[in-house]
Amino acid sequence: MELRQLKYFIKVAELEHVSEAADQLHVAQSAVSRQIANLEEELGVELFLRGGRKIRLTPVGEVFLERIKMAMTEIENAERDVREFLNPESGTIRLGFPTSLAAKTLPSVISAFRKEHPQIGFQLQQGTVNDLIAAVKIGQIDLAFVSPVPLNNPDVKGDIFFTEKIQALLPRHHEFAQNEHLRLDQLKHEPFVLFRQGYIMRDLVTKACQQVGFEPRAAFEGEDVDTIKGLVAAGLGISLLPEITLNERPTRDTRIINVVEPNMTRTVGMVRPKYREVAPSEQIFFDFLLNYYRKLDQFGW
Repeated sequence: MELRQLKYFIKVAELEHVSEAADQLHVAQSAVSRQIANLEEELGVELFLRGGRKIRLTPVGEVFLERIKMAMTEIENAERDVREFLNPESGTIRLGFPTSLAAKTLPSVISAFRKEHPQIGFQLQQGTVNDLIAAVKIGQIDLAFVSPVPLNNPDVKGDIFFTEKIQALLPRHHEFAQNEHLRLDQLKHEPFVLFRQGYIMRDLVTKACQQVGFEPRAAFEGEDVDTIKGLVAAGLGISLLPEITLNERPTRDTRIINVVEPNMTRTVGMVRPKYREVAPSEQIFFDFLLNYYRKLDQFGW
């Protein structure tokens, strides 16, 4: 079984077309077909169902693809680790982040880091917290900003950088808009603008409301902070959002009110793989972040 065969197999499986795979691999179609046939002969099974313009994986081919992609990820990680060991200042960090940290936190830290380490690059991947944790676990990405930070996950190690408030966002003319603070149960009859199902912030808000005796009524659902803030500004509901997302782009059509009962907070930090050493460039970035947030905390920022 050759590495070349496996790369050809993955490309054909992804495109479901031999000639298109050959074009992207910059080799002859006959070479791709021959290597796939050799691979099937060596394994003693058919990996593809042939017929018509496209070809599809057999059931055993689907299992083989899943395993081989994981193996190829490890091979690529090993090659990258060797390169970075030789020159850690020229590595590339595959970094994940959720929507709620996209607008301010991520650009700020990367900008500050690149001033000190301009040769280290980034490949960025956005997703839900659960998706990011899963991606770190299988080695698809190296590190991920998350919130809240999991501290007892069996597959990843969580490190908290800071804790922030969850605040209420109300339309400017709302009856509570001039309040200095709110109890959460005062909002039990309000229509909520929430993140859609599957987002950790949705779960955090729902659990907090349940703790004070009500289920939040979702009038609208969104996938990014700006959409949710826009719907609130239009008077279509209220929302509960992290402090950092509310301070970065304030709007005069909304009001931010502290919630005091209960005192709602979330942790913000990073997850790393638990069962493999991070590459040198990743360790440089992680150490930078620890120092970066330590300084912010020291000066009360």
